[in-house]
Amino acid sequence: MLSRRGALLLAAGSFALLSPPVRRPPKAAPAVPPPVRPQLEALLTARSAALLRRDGAALTALAAPEAVPGELTLLARLAELPLAGLGYRLTGVGEPTVGGGESGAAVERVSATAELGYRVDGVDAHPALLGRRVEFVRSGGRWLLASDEPAGAVALWDLGAVRVVRGARSTVLGLGEPGELAKTAALADHAVPAVSEVWGSGWAGRLLLEIPASEEQFAQLLGVKAADYQGIAAVTTAATGPDGQSAADRVVLNPEAYAELTDLGRRVVTTHEATHVATRADTRAWTPLWLSEGVADYTGYRSTGRTPRQIAPELAKDVQAGRLPAALPLDSDFTAGAVGIAQAYELGWSACRLIAERYGEPRLTAFYRAAGAAGPTASRDQWLDGLLRAQLGVGLDAFVKEWVAELKRLFGG
Repeated sequence: MLSRRGALLLAAGSFALLSPPVRRPPKAAPAVPPPVRPQLEALLTARSAALLRRDGAALTALAAPEAVPGELTLLARLAELPLAGLGYRLTGVGEPTVGGGESGAAVERVSATAELGYRVDGVDAHPALLGRRVEFVRSGGRWLLASDEPAGAVALWDLGAVRVVRGARSTVLGLGEPGELAKTAALADHAVPAVSEVWGSGWAGRLLLEIPASEEQFAQLLGVKAADYQGIAAVTTAATGPDGQSAADRVVLNPEAYAELTDLGRRVVTTHEATHVATRADTRAWTPLWLSEGVADYTGYRSTGRTPRQIAPELAKDVQAGRLPAALPLDSDFTAGAVGIAQAYELGWSACRLIAERYGEPRLTAFYRAAGAAGPTASRDQWLDGLLRAQLGVGLDAFVKEWVAELKRLFGG
């Protein structure tokens, strides 16, 4: 059925030709704004260059008016930090939105996520990486930075002005007084050769340490809950480099827990963390935590003159009470806040001590490197059994029996 309009047109056709439509020039296509992402990338590149040059004028010219005070604060906080490189990589860009600004006028905004990479001069071969949330506003036909906030772990400069102390083999970044940072640098300088005695010189031979002002800030630097890491004196973090071997290692200290340690305790903790840095190239996701934490404690306590009972008091109590391990510790036993985490560390130390004492330190380091060289192809226990047989000439069951017997001998169980 024809519509009424169709019927009228058909009737008109019996009397005369319909007038042709009036031809009008085609409408110009609406101007398509250039893609947003390249503009934002160019802005972040220019901002990174301004930060590296410590160029306040260039930095603030790239910022929205409300962001200028924060940019100047950032510049002041970075004043002492020797940056060899800094750059952003956009990982996600939202759709532009329009909303009211402070003046009531419509303002176009874009939110994005980015990866911030930075290198400390004389320390980092590859960038340390941090997630960021970045917001931009369009003003005068161009995009400006509105905010740059952490998404997860924070940077030390997010928390305050970074002070820098250089040691002979260390760089310490902190928010405290230079005198306290210098004490930590001295401990780090001592730790480096102590670690190299066991693990050789095939690592950077230099440490970068970060010291926030509180336990809460310590957790923020790690991007974790403070309650889960309460009492933990230090953690080593790293971003693996493009070759899969080198890394941007940071030893992050918990100032509250670290301050409660004796001088010897601080020395042991610093050497423990330095061992993680030295063994980074040989450590893989499949490396058992009893082994990685065990060798770190073994190296940390080596040459301290401490007895096994002094090193492993919780383990000594368990053995004397007849609570003997049936197997090597699981990775889950080392989870922050886990019940029995102290015993897990002491068990790992005792297993690595046994290898070093009975088979020699070179066998311990070779065993560790072999563990990282090839991951499990069967079950983890089968893999570990084969590894022990190849490196020490003893299977897993026999090693565990030997280890338990050694615990009885050490602690009188």
